[in-house]
Order: sequence, then C-alpha cells, then structure tokens
Amino acid sequence: MTETVDAIVIGSGINSLAAATHLASKGWKVRIFEQAAEPGGAVRSGAYTLAGFRHDWAAMNLSLFAGSGFFRAYGPELLRLGLEFAPVSHPFCSVFPDGRWCGVSMEAGLTRARIAAFSEADARQWDKLLAAFPGEAPHLFALLGSPMKMRALARFGWNLWRAKGIGGSLETLRFLLSSPRRWLEETFESPEVRAMLGAWGMHLDFAPDIAGGALFPYLEGMANQSFGMVLGKGGADTIVRAMVALLAERGGSVECNAKVARVNHAGGRANGVTLADGRQFTASRAVIANVAPKKLAALTGTTSDQRFDQGMAQFAHAPGTLMIHLAMSGLPDWRAGKELQQFAYVHLAQDLDQMARTYQQAKAGFLPSAPVIVVGQPTAIDQSRAPEGKHVLWLQVRMAPGQIRGDASSEIMATNWDQAAEPFADRALAILESYAPGTGAKILGRRVVTPDELEADNPNLVGGDQVCGSHHLSQHFLFRPLRGRADGSTPIANLHLTGAAVWPGAGTGAGPGFLLARKLAG
Repeated sequence: MTETVDAIVIGSGINSLAAATHLASKGWKVRIFEQAAEPGGAVRSGAYTLAGFRHDWAAMNLSLFAGSGFFRAYGPELLRLGLEFAPVSHPFCSVFPDGRWCGVSMEAGLTRARIAAFSEADARQWDKLLAAFPGEAPHLFALLGSPMKMRALARFGWNLWRAKGIGGSLETLRFLLSSPRRWLEETFESPEVRAMLGAWGMHLDFAPDIAGGALFPYLEGMANQSFGMVLGKGGADTIVRAMVALLAERGGSVECNAKVARVNHAGGRANGVTLADGRQFTASRAVIANVAPKKLAALTGTTSDQRFDQGMAQFAHAPGTLMIHLAMSGLPDWRAGKELQQFAYVHLAQDLDQMARTYQQAKAGFLPSAPVIVVGQPTAIDQSRAPEGKHVLWLQVRMAPGQIRGDASSEIMATNWDQAAEPFADRALAILESYAPGTGAKILGRRVVTPDELEADNPNLVGGDQVCGSHHLSQHFLFRPLRGRADGSTPIANLHLTGAAVWPGAGTGAGPGFLLARKLAG
C-alpha cells in the first residue's frame, strides 16, 4: 500500500532538514529519504582516523547557521534538543614563508596591531571599514537573505538609495561586481594583509581575479572581527542531530539507506517518488529534491522546458577539494609563533598570485604545484573532540581537479585519484611542515578523502566541489541555478530544487531550504 504524505524531501543535508522542519511546523506531514547511512550531507562528524578523535567530514564553521533566519526562528528549540556551539574568539590568520603572520581576533586592538605591523595605512583603513560595517551590514545581509525576485531586488535597491544616495548605491554595486584582487588592491597596500583576506575567496570558488568575489573576503573579515566564529561542540553534526530531533517532534521523519530512484510525475505535476528498493510514496503537495542540478534528469527524465533541461545539464561546478583528517599528539608548532595555536583556521597561501595560479592549474585539470592549504584546528577551541592532551587537524587542500589531466610539478604521474591521492596529500603536508616543523612526527592517524570519495559519499559534491556549484556572477543571484529558477521552482509543478545549488548558495546557513519552505507554507 502506497503511503501518502504532504511533502517528500530527497536528501538530508541541512537545507533539506530546514525545509522539512519548517513545513512540519506548519502542519505538513513530511518524510526525508537519504541514500547514505546517516543524515547531514556534507555536515557530518565521526572518528575518521582513530577511536576517540572526532573529525568534521567537510563543513566545520557554523557561523552562518548561528546567524541564519532558520536559527532565529528555531534556535531555542534546537538548543533544548542538544545543539551546542563552541565560540571562537580567534577565528583566522595567514602565515607567510618569511615567518611573519597576520590574523583577525575579536579583540579589535589585537587585530589592528597585527595589521599595523605590516602597514599603518592599512590599519587605519581597517579602522574605517570596521566603523562603517554596522551601516553596510544590513544592506548586504538583506540582499543575501532575500528571495531572488525582482520585487525583492527593487526593495533592496530602494532601501540602499534612501540610505546612501545614487553615488553611494553605485559604489555598492561596483563593489558587488569587483574581484577580490581589485577590491583588496584598492583598499590595502600590504600584500600580506591582502592575502590574509583574499584566502577566504578560495573557500567559495572566488580566486583573486574572479568578478563578484570581493564580497566574501570583506564579509569574513568584518563579521569575524565583529562577531567571532562558532564551531559545533563535539563536531559540526551537533546541528544535524538537533534538527533531526526537532523534525521528529513535529511528526516528520528521516529514513537513511533509502535511495530515491525516480521522481514520479504525470500531467506535468510531481506526485511522489519510487525508491531503489521498489517502494513508492505519494506526496500530495510537494517533492523537494536536494540534488545537484546535473543529477536531476536522472530522477525526472526530460521536462517540457528545453532551456531548463539544458541549464541543469550545463550547471558549472567549482574545482574539487582534497580533505586530510589527522589525529595528532599535539597541535603544530608554528614557526611563526605559539600564538597561532589558538586560531580556528590557519591559511597557508602566501599571496594573491599563488592563489590565482593554484586556481588556474586546478581548473585546467592539473594537480597544483603549491595548493592553498586551509588548516583547521578545532581542538584548539573544543577539546571534547579528542582524548585529553591530543588534537585533530582538519585540512582542506584547495584547489583539486575533479578529473586529473596531469601534475603542474611533473612529479605525480597518476591521473586517477586512487593513485594520486597519497602523493598529493604528501605535497600538502610538506607545505604544512615547512610552516610548522615537526608536525609530521605528531601524526597518530591519517585519513585522506579524495574528490571522487566526496562525490561517491554525497552525489551533490560533483568532482569534490564542496560548494555544489560555482558562485561566479553568471551562476549566482538571479542565475542560481538558472534565470527564473532562483526560487527552486522547476517546470514540473510541485517539484522543487533546494540545496547549495539554489540561491542564496553554499554554506551552513540553510538559506535555500528555509526560503523554499517559507514560500510553500508561509
């Protein structure tokens, strides 16, 4: 007998959980089907090296979730159900080959002094940006949190014009269109200060020369200085466990090891799903697919809209990421100083030119000669993730090609990840060793996760792309994932897309799922 519910959600990432929770809170009967053995998508934690060491599989920073509209609506209930944050007062820094470093801490005087050590003019500029941020933030956050419709854009433009006038509004528009390099070089004179902020663009597919990327180094710098950062106590999956529990309280459910084979639709309207094991479920109001656009056709077949089908097939993905999880006997002994051991993130990216070169090599299919390394030190903030006195390191190697054509250094001959993973990981760890001698001797356990493995574990991470699609201007704002579909709608009535491929895009803020659920249920 076929079970009927109001809504079926495919995939259990945080956008799915946010959508399902809000719908269930509005009285909808909701079921989530997840192909993996546990919920959460890219937000998972586990003992991936040794027993007692908890690592975040992909996402680590939960600041976007803590500041999200979904958390504002459901935060007290999630906290009651066990969600716990670990606040970070020293969010990020960059270390340079000459042994110097620069970093952002919540104590403004500390950050200013570090920047002034490179340039007093840059420190004054930082002061100006920080003073102006309370006036700029409401406009930017309103844009990033709004449905991407003409009415919302008109409202944003009107409010911006009233606050800043025509000249100020045009300057904001110019900033939104600028590349990281353009904004950083116009704003700061020190190459090191530029590199410290520019490294954040590499988290979101914005190499230094990509138009539209200036916003993210700016926001990360200002927000981390102003509000700090939060990690998940015990692991990023604290938000997933709390969301699953809240959904269950509302009468919803998550079934794992339940792969959806087909979205059932007739007469141009979605009406349910068929699972890989043959079971069928009917949805009377909505089927929500948290899938990468390239994967949608496998569930639906072609639709009545050729432009939509072509857009989904041509959806562009960012370069991949190689993850390295390390169980450690201690934190790295940074050559630049012990103070670096208190930071959540340490970026190993010496300048904008290295970032640009790394990105181009990966885009061309080559293993970068000097990849950008993001070193996460979560146990510097949350000791509960490792046995007493021990630590975990979370390394993102950016960028990594999904399909390997060669090696930019002509040292690694393998062109498949099964054979290239370990030597490429060794290259990354050698870079870390150069900044923190003796780190290799502290490694107790190691787990390398390739772009292939990331996609096999979560099909949304195509080619190991952890942000589920490039955020370049041609595929962002009104165009994410396709012009006219930024609200997650599809040509098949009652079938909706959600996830990082849909506006407002990647991150742990659950914006796409929450916006969709509010559209459907108010």
